[in-house]
Amino acid sequence: MSDTNPNAQEIRLAEDLRRAISRGELLKDGRLPSERTMAEEFGVSRARLRRVLDRLQGDGTIFRRHGKGTFAAPPPATNVESLRKLARQVTPRDVMEVRFEVEPALAALAAERADAQDIKRLMQLVQSTLHVATMADYEAADDLFHYKIAETARNPLFLTVYEAIRSVRKEAAWTHQRRENYSDDTLVLLGDQHQTLADAIKRKDSHAAAEAMEFHLLTVSKALMRERGRKVDFDI
Repeated sequence: MSDTNPNAQEIRLAEDLRRAISRGELLKDGRLPSERTMAEEFGVSRARLRRVLDRLQGDGTIFRRHGKGTFAAPPPATNVESLRKLARQVTPRDVMEVRFEVEPALAALAAERADAQDIKRLMQLVQSTLHVATMADYEAADDLFHYKIAETARNPLFLTVYEAIRSVRKEAAWTHQRRENYSDDTLVLLGDQHQTLADAIKRKDSHAAAEAMEFHLLTVSKALMRERGRKVDFDI
């Protein structure tokens, strides 16, 4: 890190961090070390490291939460243990009722507040949901896409609520139903709906974004109705 050009050094450090994160290096339970530790390890000032982390946060490589740290994936909700207990009690219907109330509002706010960098990242995430080889790939891409919308709404209380919903979905035993019932055609349809939703956010059309999210959630709900020939009210 001896280059005297600050931009060149920061670009190189950003690339080094991206590679380390993609390989799972530096991470402990999905969390990066403290800024002080990373600055010492890479031989840069903390001010320069913060600028690089700002860059990585902007392109969606990392997620930073005050009081929680820096993560290579959307951070877990607070009170995860209590949410695990809650996940054993709630049904898919319970989760979807909350999602229908919360996520269209998040989409509308995202359309109002997204900047150019948000939109660029959202479009990248759409492409990830359109071109998937496995159900696991889709789930990872879908998780990031929806989380980015919640983050782009720029309302910390709303984001906390969404993180709780996300954590319950991940912990609930019935999440396997989605894996069993999403056909290839369903994945294509859901990916196309992601594109429609992202396009509405890009146009700054909050009404269309909310409608697109609601329609998307309706499709998600109906996807589980094929489980072994019996109807299931709501998906996760």
